[in-house]
Amino acid sequence: MNGKTVEPGVRRFGRINWLGLYTLAAREVMRFLVVWTQTLLAPLVTAGLFLMIFTLAVGSGRGEVMGVPFLHFLAPGILMMTVIQNAFANTSSSVVISKVQGNIVDTLMPPLSPLELLLGYLAGAVARGVIVALAIAVALALLLGLVAQHPVLALFYAALGAAFMGALGLVAGIYANKFDQMAAITNFIVTPLAFLSGTFYSVEVLPPALWFLSHANPVFYLIDGLRFAVIGASDSPPALGAAVCVAATFAVCLLAWSMLRKGYRLKA
Repeated sequence: MNGKTVEPGVRRFGRINWLGLYTLAAREVMRFLVVWTQTLLAPLVTAGLFLMIFTLAVGSGRGEVMGVPFLHFLAPGILMMTVIQNAFANTSSSVVISKVQGNIVDTLMPPLSPLELLLGYLAGAVARGVIVALAIAVALALLLGLVAQHPVLALFYAALGAAFMGALGLVAGIYANKFDQMAAITNFIVTPLAFLSGTFYSVEVLPPALWFLSHANPVFYLIDGLRFAVIGASDSPPALGAAVCVAATFAVCLLAWSMLRKGYRLKA
């Protein structure tokens, strides 16, 4: 073309392949939108069931926690737990299904750098997490009258939590070669991280050993940060929590980028 020959493997899109990045991101978003009853409606129903069960089991007898009704304390934790679980599922399932079906090569062959692959996958995870967060937030406002005191900060934590678990899901998806391996990672790593992080309780009531373990869990700071954004109270300093969350997200993204760059468990 124009008298010039293009060598195979040479990128023709500049420093960043915006078209390829957009296409991958759009694919990841469409993956969950076409089955919205499973990916968007189901998490909303699950979060509602959690709140209903705690309302019936505890009711008004629990009293206040951090100066607010127990359900208001509980709601941000359930919201963040739902966000991170869905973000993790979005990237991990995308990679594992492609590997099992043998079409992961369709993602690896286009002229996309490891960073562009990472950002494309994360775009789907963050989009799904933020949409789920907004849907639950609307439901909480209508049913409990609970509105975030710091809405921009709440959106920041929802997006950050989705990015963190989306990157972790990408790492897990690259590592796992079979669905049972992915199930083991979900059951023994992701679920404990989500449930043992102050979702349903204040970590201040824990014994010292469990208190220390909770503060070593990045998900605790995600939930605590979102709780501060919603009700204005938290178990740890908000600035410390934000720093830990950003550092943990960067570290997991760096690990995922490294695995993509090396083609770990992706290239035969």
